[in-house]
Amino acid sequence: MPGTLRVVVDRSRCTGIGICESVQPLRYEVGDDGTLAVLDDVVPEEDRATAEEAIFGCPASALSLIREGD
Repeated sequence: MPGTLRVVVDRSRCTGIGICESVQPLRYEVGDDGTLAVLDDVVPEEDRATAEEAIFGCPASALSLIREGD
């Protein structure tokens, strides 16, 4: 499948609750100030299901998955 899957954060929506971090701690980190850091925005196809779990679990709907390069 062509293109690269990437996680995108809508910073205006993110509330820093940290559900994404609890699902994928190697991808997300919420700082003490509630700011979300995406440690790795590239999602290998084999990690897509877990990435989608974190995205759909976000109560603020601040995360999305896009495919670049189609």
